[in-house]
Amino acid sequence: MAKFSAITPEKFSAFAASRRVTRAFSEKQIPEAVLQQVLADGMSAPSWSNTRPFVVAVAQGKVRDELSEEFLRRWDAVSRARAQGKWGLFKLWLKRYGIPTSNKVVGKTYTPDLLPRAQRVGRELYGYIGVERGDAKARDEAWAENYRFFGAPVELFLFNHKSLGKFSATDAALWSQNVMLSAHAHGLGTCPQGAVSGWEDAVREKFDVPDEYELLWGLAIGYPAEAKINNFGAHRMPVEELLIQPKN
Repeated sequence: MAKFSAITPEKFSAFAASRRVTRAFSEKQIPEAVLQQVLADGMSAPSWSNTRPFVVAVAQGKVRDELSEEFLRRWDAVSRARAQGKWGLFKLWLKRYGIPTSNKVVGKTYTPDLLPRAQRVGRELYGYIGVERGDAKARDEAWAENYRFFGAPVELFLFNHKSLGKFSATDAALWSQNVMLSAHAHGLGTCPQGAVSGWEDAVREKFDVPDEYELLWGLAIGYPAEAKINNFGAHRMPVEELLIQPKN
């Protein structure tokens, strides 16, 4: 087994902790060799019986722009419907355009044990960028940045194999974490996006995705812009909050 004496535990801890979500990307393009290396680094992650039960659609250039435009049109339909109240939502339901076509669970309210964590990061993030709690329009505009992929030149769409369910999703997550760390090492930023998982049909229109796979999430990747939002750091819980104590 190869040993890397230069990678000390302290250096790894500092490097891992320095990775942050990027929510504003520059227009600088990723060199193809760098992008391919980052994606290849994901392959060193473990996998269920080494099956690699996931596929990745790499959206860039014209395809990336067309997907962004379609997502923004759908989000605009949802945003306008919500602003019109029950009547607007009823019309949205009749037209169907903008209603999630996949992963509808993403739009559901968090359970009581998870809700405070989500509320905290939402409160802190929107407060950081100056969006008031009751300003629905400003919040919708901020959310729309998801569908611009925050300006990233590349958007990855991960699909997991339906037959393995949560196990293939876990493999995709392991691959994604390696990709995010590799991107960080190359000076790139990333933003994992559940927001784009609701409209799988739009992605399928652009990519020949096998039927046995379903959309899991997206991952924006590119060079971070010099923007205030990129200085935001989400609260990181102490590990003790995740540890389960043994029964007496």
